[in-house]
Amino acid sequence: MKARMPQGFGRPDVNALMRQAQKMQEEVKAKQAELEATEYQGSSGSGMVEVTMTGKHEITALHIKPEAVDPDDVEMLEDLIAAAINDAVRAVDEAADTEMGKLTNGMNIPGL
Repeated sequence: MKARMPQGFGRPDVNALMRQAQKMQEEVKAKQAELEATEYQGSSGSGMVEVTMTGKHEITALHIKPEAVDPDDVEMLEDLIAAAINDAVRAVDEAADTEMGKLTNGMNIPGL
């Protein structure tokens, strides 16, 4: 006599998997839009240069304290600006990695 398994046992429900994937895709799109609209801060030189950047990596503000401006040392100011921008980029990327990781449960999904 052949044992009968409950219907669907052992076979994945393709429709349920598709619904789950679609739901995750919608959540990812919503989170991406939220991250892109958020502003992030970066700074260097103990706050001498501050950068505000959106999640799209667009700089919306750059503040330089007057004492950071030395006409005889323009290179230092350039370095401070570059460091502040890099700090803001890191903040954007870390936030995106953290939030997307929450949605995907740590799965590495290409393109996210």
